[in-house]
Amino acid sequence: MTHDPLAARLQSHLPHSARVWGYLLGGKENYPADREVGDMIVQMFPGIATLARMQRYFLARAVRFLAGEAGIRQFLDIGTGLPTSDNTHEVAQRVAPESRIVYVDNDPLVLLHAQALLTSSPEGACAYVEADVRDPDAILHEAARTLDFGKPVALTMLGIMGQLHDSEDPWSITARLLDALPSGSYLALCDGTDTNEALNQAIATYNANSASSYHLRSPEQVTRFFDGLDLLDPGVVPIALWRPDVIDFDETPPPADAYAAVARKP
Repeated sequence: MTHDPLAARLQSHLPHSARVWGYLLGGKENYPADREVGDMIVQMFPGIATLARMQRYFLARAVRFLAGEAGIRQFLDIGTGLPTSDNTHEVAQRVAPESRIVYVDNDPLVLLHAQALLTSSPEGACAYVEADVRDPDAILHEAARTLDFGKPVALTMLGIMGQLHDSEDPWSITARLLDALPSGSYLALCDGTDTNEALNQAIATYNANSASSYHLRSPEQVTRFFDGLDLLDPGVVPIALWRPDVIDFDETPPPADAYAAVARKP
């Protein structure tokens, strides 16, 4: 029997964050272990699927702003996840076809589907870097093959820093990445918060049953990622409230269990 190293890395018998999250978004690229944990989380915290969608909607709104009003033409998307609708390059290149995007992830299933991401417009460019967010220097080295760090870059980090424990000092990792970017660059970041006991319990169950873990933080801890940057209005807010397109509070109260913001490097 031949040994497939990539298949071994997939660890299909264990739930994985990118696959579970993709399942919550309605994706098909997952395994029974992922679906089992995803269903368990939904049972404990039914709002998790809405939270997953709110994160995707925030990404689209933030990238539209960055490519449009802010005039950014370079994007470094760390913690890409599995391809879905309105990926960063699709939103950015819809506004500005010449936009250049580098996706970064360390999940082997994302690697398998990287070609689905690498469908740049002829005027722009897309690249995929297999790297861990814990190694910012490797990310920057590889991203420099596609991006010009002499010009502003939008760094997008959605739901990725919660995968690091406080002991790994995720704030210093974000700061290291931002240090390499010039003035006029932006950070768009969101992460889950510990503001709902049902979500706290659901994530604890996920952590006990998954190959990876997620760490909810307080809104104040999420705000720390933006230290030294100029926050754009409305600041660090519940994810659905960052420059919403349309929200009907009477029908669907927006979840407040993830916080988001966009900020500019002075």
